[in-house]
Amino acid sequence: MNARTVTRRVFMALALPIIIIVLWWIGTLNNTNPFVPKPVNVVTDLVTVWAGPLLIEQVGPSLYRLGVGLGGAIVVGVLLGILVGLSRVARKLTGPLFEFVRAVPPPVLLPVLLLVIGIDDRSKIFLIFLGCLWPVLLNTIDGVRSVDQVLGDTTRTYGLRGWSRLRYFVLPASMPRIMTGIRLALPIAIILMVVSELYAALDGLGYQIMLFKQTFQTGPMWAGIFIIGFIGIVLAFIFRMIERRVLAWYYGQREVETSER
Repeated sequence: MNARTVTRRVFMALALPIIIIVLWWIGTLNNTNPFVPKPVNVVTDLVTVWAGPLLIEQVGPSLYRLGVGLGGAIVVGVLLGILVGLSRVARKLTGPLFEFVRAVPPPVLLPVLLLVIGIDDRSKIFLIFLGCLWPVLLNTIDGVRSVDQVLGDTTRTYGLRGWSRLRYFVLPASMPRIMTGIRLALPIAIILMVVSELYAALDGLGYQIMLFKQTFQTGPMWAGIFIIGFIGIVLAFIFRMIERRVLAWYYGQREVETSER
């Protein structure tokens, strides 16, 4: 990758955010409404209020809940999705149940989880886990079901069975759909992380933002919202790097197919 390509990619990534910030600054230049954030005030509140112990005390617990809930959903969703996807009987038995549970919005379950599990981290982690499980699980099932049957018959002909077939054929073939499910689960995890901390919480980004809102500290409140957005950007960047590495063969195949057209 040459310097010109890197420069073009950096420009494409930063052009729209810079334009939005400039328009935001111009639009709020003479605005006296205290509830409308200004770019300079948001940066000032980020430095004076959030930077320091508050950032560690409130962002740390949120990231812990996010990581445990999302990680658990990925592990359980992939394993269960592979098992269900490989068995036609399991798909028929679990299909109605999965559709019923998936139709229930996870935030609706928060009061129930608080009553049953308690107000500690377990209820918040389980809510994130439950919300992120379905996109990973259902995409894994679809990925396993959509593997090439001709290649599947070929692997059986060459004696590739059991764990070897799962490792070298089924899992790589379904990995694009699995990564799609994980990509869909990322924003859900962030949303549920904040929602779970808005009620019956003693720390976390959602709790602190709600506290600022209740005490009419709108500047720090908006700064906290921007921290949530920044976490989303970082997670998307990390996921993109992992995806490019895991699916290097897939993107290489697509580039070859595109060049042949």
